[in-house]
Amino acid sequence: MRQRAGLVIGVVVLLVGVGGLAGWRWWRSLPPYGPEVLAATATLNLVDQATADAAFSPSNVEQAGDGDQIFLGRAVWERPPDPQVDGSFRIVVVDKRTRRMPGFITVTSARPDDVGAGSDDALDRAEERYPWLQGIGTRKVNGGFLTAGSAVTVSSVDASPVTFAFVLHPQRPGTPLERAVASAPAAVSDLLVALISVGPDGQVYWAHRLLN
Repeated sequence: MRQRAGLVIGVVVLLVGVGGLAGWRWWRSLPPYGPEVLAATATLNLVDQATADAAFSPSNVEQAGDGDQIFLGRAVWERPPDPQVDGSFRIVVVDKRTRRMPGFITVTSARPDDVGAGSDDALDRAEERYPWLQGIGTRKVNGGFLTAGSAVTVSSVDASPVTFAFVLHPQRPGTPLERAVASAPAAVSDLLVALISVGPDGQVYWAHRLLN
């Protein structure tokens, strides 16, 4: 009888533990706020080299050559009343025609140490959840994985406004599709800009289209 009682207690404890873990995961997946709280907006313009360099002075952006296009963007949002500790954002630019991102992005803000460029698993999660973000994730190549494009990483909600720039080059003949990035010529209307909210464990809370 005692053995059966111990077994029942053990099962109950196990169920409580499993339920607690599931509840904790569910709670961690809840966004601390929605995109409407940030009231985020973005602009994107075709500019010349001097304008782009001035936006990043004393640093410079990538130098453009013949046939290249320079795009200068800015993302702005309001500080939420209760910002999440260790939360972050990704700002992605995607050519809607080809589902490709720029290969390199220059970024700065009033808090330059809180912004950077690159890619991570959060882009894969966002791509899986939002079909309109197709193209931002990792590509499978010869049994491995490759990320050809870059996104902006923002580690603090206080980094707004964020200024970013990228150069689109004409696509080189013979470039493997898996290594291709967004290319010139492109119009501003061809380029989608989105803000992705990411939690401290890399979980994607939401993605919000800012432009196009």
